[in-house]
Amino acid sequence: MNELVPGGNLPLPGGAMTLRVPGPFDVSALITDESGKVGGDADFVFYNQPTVTGARLQGDTLTVDPARLRAGAARVTVVVSPADPGTPLGRLPVPTLHVADAGSRPLARFTPARPQRETVLLLAELYRRGTGWKLRALGQGYADGLAGIARDFGVDIVEDTAPAPTPVGAARGGGSPNSPVPDPTGFLALVNSSRAQAGSPPVTFDPRLASAAQAHVTDMAAAGHLGTESRDGTSVYQRVIRTGYAYLTVGEHLVSGPRTPAEFVDYCLRTEQARRTLLERVFTHAGLAQAVDPRSGDIYWTALWARPLTERNLAGTADKVVELTNAERAGAGLRPLAVDPLLAAAAQAHSTDMVARAFYSHTSPDGSQPWDRAAAAGSRRRTIGENIACGQRSPAEVVEGWMNSPGHRANILKPDFTHIGIGFAGGGQMGTYWTQLFGA
Repeated sequence: MNELVPGGNLPLPGGAMTLRVPGPFDVSALITDESGKVGGDADFVFYNQPTVTGARLQGDTLTVDPARLRAGAARVTVVVSPADPGTPLGRLPVPTLHVADAGSRPLARFTPARPQRETVLLLAELYRRGTGWKLRALGQGYADGLAGIARDFGVDIVEDTAPAPTPVGAARGGGSPNSPVPDPTGFLALVNSSRAQAGSPPVTFDPRLASAAQAHVTDMAAAGHLGTESRDGTSVYQRVIRTGYAYLTVGEHLVSGPRTPAEFVDYCLRTEQARRTLLERVFTHAGLAQAVDPRSGDIYWTALWARPLTERNLAGTADKVVELTNAERAGAGLRPLAVDPLLAAAAQAHSTDMVARAFYSHTSPDGSQPWDRAAAAGSRRRTIGENIACGQRSPAEVVEGWMNSPGHRANILKPDFTHIGIGFAGGGQMGTYWTQLFGA
């Protein structure tokens, strides 16, 4: 049986399979097409609609037969929430997914990182790849409950909840990242005017970034100080990931003092590092929020800037790290490293695992070392080396950092190494986690 980590995937045999989550949870599923959206009510499997074409829910067990799903179905996402709707997932046992084939033979098990304030968790997904299907472990949570599901999957859900504070630049009711959003504060207009003058493309408002910004700035104002971590240890980057926005790169402004969005933008433009972030060409989305310290009356601000993670730009980022690494080797008269898919899989799994289990080390919490992870991915290379890094926002920045560190530089310039794999994941305490895995 395979023990999966977040982001890990597994080819599935043909036929029906069962996905069981024991414990005090409600299990449900969303059936989506290539666009990632449901086609209608019949694509939502839950306790009030336990049977649809190709899927059936019985208690804590979901049975899925991919071959019998409705035409166009490309993905089945397994969702868990507390059986008692008023209980945060962080107060319950960690939900564990057990996957078995039609003959009840165990195929995989996945236990995500312990949720905190999340009320809904996307645990895993079955997805079509070519003529077959695969299983991918997720562990992605939503602090805004079913509203987050509705936003990302297009499910029409009405919740009986009080309205949340409106982030700056957002209209009541939110909206999808691709729909026009009113900008009554003028924040985006100010930002995009400055970006245009600097030759940078415009950014668009994203309600997920605004939601994460609002949660973080509210906590900063309550605590009375600026910081990337809240009082409970939650980082602003973890807040972004928990809203469902997976990013390739992220930036933040944490500021107190300005009274209006115009003053906030003016401050950022007059401060060197803040100006670079505001004008950074790679960012495509932004969100802004403010909160008032009830004791001092000071206004606190959080602005978040990001570019979403896609398979294509993740691959491009890995390719760029390899290119820059080989440029350093060429400068030292060494032959270039070839990309090894098995090393790449192990490197990606380690970066994802560092985010999911909140550690930063060559040694995983289970005691595994780089060579163990390479072997687990199927590599048979005799010599293994590993570089890791966290917090860097680009391939150029991370390679430069490694080259400025004697130990990491030695790995990059080791003549014996012939192959390489790159891993990257966003989230955690530091925002970005990088892995280089070398082999010979």
